[in-house]
Amino acid sequence: MPVRKRSAFGLALITLIMVSVLTSLGVWQLHRRDEKHALIAALTERLAAAPQALASSSAWTTFDPAHDEFRRVTLTGTFDAKPDAMVYSSGSAVREDVSGPGTWAFMPARLPDGSVVVINAGFVQNTMQDRAQQDRAVTRLINGTPQTLTGYIRFPEHPGWLTPHEDTAKRLWFLRDHVAMARALGWGTVAPFYIDLESPIPESGIPKPGPLVVHLKDDHMQYAITWFGLALVVVVAFGFWLASQRRS
Repeated sequence: MPVRKRSAFGLALITLIMVSVLTSLGVWQLHRRDEKHALIAALTERLAAAPQALASSSAWTTFDPAHDEFRRVTLTGTFDAKPDAMVYSSGSAVREDVSGPGTWAFMPARLPDGSVVVINAGFVQNTMQDRAQQDRAVTRLINGTPQTLTGYIRFPEHPGWLTPHEDTAKRLWFLRDHVAMARALGWGTVAPFYIDLESPIPESGIPKPGPLVVHLKDDHMQYAITWFGLALVVVVAFGFWLASQRRS
């Protein structure tokens, strides 16, 4: 095979591979867009629904994020007189009324049947992540009185490579892993989920619970157009090269 033909064949093969990869990435982004739209619709429906009574503890093992995350529930619980945990926050993607920095107050609540559910009781404006400030905020909640709590089912986060380690001396965490908190702080066996509290709001307003609004980024169409555009650029570039070779 002549050198020129070998060069054309090799470049055509590379072009085909690049176009196939770029087109596949574009199609994948369109699939991700469909999945994201379905997730947004599901979460919007859950957030707008009336709260339902939390199922008994025997059913908790069947809960999973795909079907139960952000579902609104009500329960009756008494905050245990045990140490709370601070979770650092620089702001919130699901609370429009919260701006950081500050901490979320995580506390165990005991249900009438003796089981324990961890409650994110709300936001504390806590610029220096001061333990004394958090203690003052949550002490009034631990009064031994059962309360009717309304909130959203949430599931624990998992650490990434850059997630700082918790400071157990300050009872300060950097992600919402309520199971790890329970293990470190002696809360006992807790539900596999926690509750983001919506109400009641304490008289002082601190910690500050509130409704959630989920805003998920939906950039998949832009990404798909980018990948398809790059595939077109590769094809056009190969076409110009091929035309120049024929002219020469």
